[in-house]
Amino acid sequence: MFRLNRNIQKNGSLRTLRRGECKMSKDKFPITPAIRMLRENQVDFIEHPYKYEEGGGTEVAARELGVDERLVIKTLVMEDDQKAPFIVLMHGDKQVSTKELAREIGAKSVHPCDPQVAFKHTGYIVGGISPFGTKKHLPVYVEETILSLPRIYINAGRKGLLFEISPADLINVLKPKPVRVAR
Repeated sequence: MFRLNRNIQKNGSLRTLRRGECKMSKDKFPITPAIRMLRENQVDFIEHPYKYEEGGGTEVAARELGVDERLVIKTLVMEDDQKAPFIVLMHGDKQVSTKELAREIGAKSVHPCDPQVAFKHTGYIVGGISPFGTKKHLPVYVEETILSLPRIYINAGRKGLLFEISPADLINVLKPKPVRVAR
C-alpha cells in the first residue's frame, strides 16, 4: 500500500505523491545513486538544492537552507588501522572523537580517508558523499543522538544537494550501528 502525500502544484491543482516519490525543486538535478536507492526502498524524501561553497561544509548548507546545523548530517568516510573503510554519520555542528570511535568499534585507531580513497569506496567526491548508494557496501555508524531527531538533512550524492528524510528511514535502509562519539 502506498502512503499518499498531497501537494499543491503551481497551477493550483492538487498533485498526489506515492511513497518513494519525491518533491523536487525547480532545479532539475541528475538522479544520483543515492536518490535511486531511496526510491527503490520507497523512502519519502524532499530534495533541497543549495548554493555550494567549497570548504563551507554543513555550516553553509544549514545557512542556505535556513535550518539548525545540528540537523545537517555529515557523511565521513574513514578507515581503521587495517585499512578497512566505513562511514560515520555525525551532526554538522559536532566532531568525531576518533579515539572513542576506535574504542567503540574495536579498532586500534581510525582516521579519515584521503579524498581519492573515499571516492574509490563510495563513488562520490568529497563535498557530495552520501551514505546511500555507495559503490561498495560499507559499514555505517551513526551518532545515536541523530536517531532521535524528527527530520535530518543528508547529502544526496552531489555537491549542493541535500535531501530531507526521517531518521527512521535511515535506519531501515542503511541499518547503521549507533555510537556515542560526538565531541
